[in-house]
Amino acid sequence: MSSLTHIANDIPKSLISAELDQGRKSLNSMWNGVVPGIVLVAMITGVAFSARNVSGFALFSPMILAVVAGMIYSNVLGTPAHAKAGIAFSQRRLLRFAIVLLGFQLTLGQVVSIGAGGVGIVALTLGSTFLFTITLGRLIGVDAKLAQLIAAGTSICGASAIVATNIVTDARDEDVTYAVASITLFGTVAMLGFPLLAPVLGLDQHAFGLWAGASIHEVAQVIGAGFQNGTQSGEIATVAKLTRVAMLAPMVIALGLMARRKSRNQSAARPPMPWFVAAFVAVVALNSLVSVPADVKSAMALATTIMLTMGLAAMGLQADISQLRSRGLRPLALAFSAFLFIGCFSLMLVKLA
Repeated sequence: MSSLTHIANDIPKSLISAELDQGRKSLNSMWNGVVPGIVLVAMITGVAFSARNVSGFALFSPMILAVVAGMIYSNVLGTPAHAKAGIAFSQRRLLRFAIVLLGFQLTLGQVVSIGAGGVGIVALTLGSTFLFTITLGRLIGVDAKLAQLIAAGTSICGASAIVATNIVTDARDEDVTYAVASITLFGTVAMLGFPLLAPVLGLDQHAFGLWAGASIHEVAQVIGAGFQNGTQSGEIATVAKLTRVAMLAPMVIALGLMARRKSRNQSAARPPMPWFVAAFVAVVALNSLVSVPADVKSAMALATTIMLTMGLAAMGLQADISQLRSRGLRPLALAFSAFLFIGCFSLMLVKLA
């Protein structure tokens, strides 16, 4: 003990003071940089989850409510400058990690369970809808990046696909918010309207589940519509939808390759496969090979939803309504046309099958 005391006494007090000052500066830097923004995003996320308990709001996912709450906050009260770093962190890193965790909701066995015909319907619907939306967007004069976001959100998996696609397309935050809002609108219409059409169209539970899973935008919306028509319908709809989610990876890779091909400077082009896509595929493979306990999967699903909600709350905080208004009605018309196309095209394939 005496030797340790001597060593401690030999350390210059100025050095100890300098180290303490450096530690305080690091903590202050972290607080002034990232923490305030994360706290603000977390508060809005809490409001979004709480709002679902209010009558009339239960139909909407917390992700959608978070976008709206963030937009209201930023455009009424204004976003504090010292919170922007934390908001950016939530919008980028948290969202990418959440997309990776989506892999725990899918196994290759689930994809096989709907049969080769079901997988074919999902894949053909996805590809055709994406190409239709991109082509129509070009014809009516919608910005190419915004058209890609609307195409991804409609054809794959709503807000999650929009976020993942934007990592490659690098569109403006306002475009992301516009795409999420329009996809939410028409996805909600599908969730409420498609179950009413099932008896009119003569669809049994299997056929309706496949149609809902292949055409409705958000996972939560698919589940809501599917189980409204019966248990078997809900299960098939969920598997078909998760099959679409799995196709997010090859779609983002294809977009990355397109972006590289268009770039004259190959070294400056974005990599064709972002890290989160590779991680997503790896998680799906792991989830297929290893039996993950149900409580762990449940925790992962909750964590995924929370992080996606925080990311979308951050997007809402950076959305300027005046800039959204400046986009006009053409992108909304594009989203509506894509909604009609995916619903009609997938229904035709289900009927033919």
